[in-house]
Amino acid sequence: MTAAPERRGELLATAAEVFAAQGYNATTVRRIADEAGMLAGSLYYHFDSKESMVDEILSTFLNELWAGYDEVLAAGLGPRETIEALVTQSFKEIDRHRAAVAIYQKEARHLAAQPRFGYLADSQVKFERAWLGTLERGVAAGVFRADLDVRLTYRFVRDTVWVAASWYRPGGQHSPEEIARQYLSMVLDGVAVRS
Repeated sequence: MTAAPERRGELLATAAEVFAAQGYNATTVRRIADEAGMLAGSLYYHFDSKESMVDEILSTFLNELWAGYDEVLAAGLGPRETIEALVTQSFKEIDRHRAAVAIYQKEARHLAAQPRFGYLADSQVKFERAWLGTLERGVAAGVFRADLDVRLTYRFVRDTVWVAASWYRPGGQHSPEEIARQYLSMVLDGVAVRS
C-alpha cells in the first residue's frame, strides 16, 4: 500500500527532525509516531522500518543536492565561479533539507557500513572529486593561490559550509543566497581591510 504523497512527506519531515535531534540509534518508531500524532503501528502503514525512513530522507537530500551540483559542474564555469555556485547550491540544500544534513553529518559514517546505504560512500567520493577538482583547476589556472594545500582547503570549506545546518533556520533573517554571499566574501576575499 502507498500513502498519499503529502502525508508521507509530512511523516518524513517529522522523522527527519527526530533523527536529527536524537540520533538514528536512539530514535524509535514509537517516538516518531508520537511526534506525528499517531500510533506506532499506523506508521508501518507508510514505512516498513525506521531504516526505510532514514534511507528515503538521505537519498532524497542527496539526489536533490547532486541534481544542483551536476548542473553547476556542467555549466562550464571558471574555477572561482564554480566554487561560488557550489557553495550557493549547498546553502540552498541546507535551507531545503536542514534536518537531513544534520542526519548525514552525524550518521553517514555508521550507516555507510550497511549495504543499503552504500550510496553514502559513493556520494562522498563524488563530492570530494568535484570540490578538489575545482580547487586544483583554480590553482593550475592561477585563480587560486599556488601555496594552497587544496585538500586542507577543501576540508575547511566543506566543514564550514555544512556545519551551518546546526544553526541555520529556514525563513530566518538571511536567505541561503545571502548567507552564501557573505560566506564567499570571507573565504575568497578575507575579512581584513586591504591596504
